[in-house]
Amino acid sequence: MVIVDGHPAVRAGVRQWLRSARPSIEVLASGGEAGTAWSAPGRDADVVVLGADHGDVASLPAALRRLADAGRRVVVYSALDDARQAARSVELGALCHLGKVDGEERLVAAVRAASTGRAYRGSAVPDGRPALSERESEVLVEWFRSESKELVACRLGISPSTVNSYLERARVKYARDGREAATKSALLARAIQDGLVGLDEL
Repeated sequence: MVIVDGHPAVRAGVRQWLRSARPSIEVLASGGEAGTAWSAPGRDADVVVLGADHGDVASLPAALRRLADAGRRVVVYSALDDARQAARSVELGALCHLGKVDGEERLVAAVRAASTGRAYRGSAVPDGRPALSERESEVLVEWFRSESKELVACRLGISPSTVNSYLERARVKYARDGREAATKSALLARAIQDGLVGLDEL
C-alpha cells in the first residue's frame, strides 16, 4: 500500500501503525503529493491511504477520482471528518473516509477491508442504515450490476415498474435517514458505505 499525506508526522505515524499490525501491512511508499501513488514503487500498491490535506486540499477530488477510476482502492484519512465530506469521498470512489480522530484500530481495519475491495464505515459516516427489505437490497445490487432497469426486471422475473418501485422505496428510506441518493452513483455510494455491496461484486 502507499500513504499520501501532506504532513510527515502523519505519514510516519500511519506507517508505524500498519507495520505494527498483526499481521503487518507492507507500505511500499509514502509522500506528500498524489504523484507518490503513480510513480515507483507506489504505483504497484493496490491500496492508497489518501490524506485530504495532501499538498493542495482543493486537488483532493481530482486525485481521488483518478485513483478510483484506475481501480485503486482508496481510504481517505482526513482532518475533514464531517458526514458531508465523508459521503462526498465515497461518491468519488473511496472505499472509506476516516477522520483522523478514528485512530489506529479503525485505520488498520479500513486498510484490510480495502485490500479485499470491501468498504469500511468510519465515524464520520452516519450510523443509521435504512431498514431495506431483502427484496429492495436484491434489486439494488442487481441494478448496480446491470446496464438498465429492463435487464434487472428480466433477471429477477419482475416488471420494470416494479424495479422502479423498489428503487424509489430505497431512495425514500435513505432520504428519511438524512442520506439522500437521487442518482444511481449516489445510491451506489450509500450501498458501499453500508456494506450491501463491494467493488469486487460489481
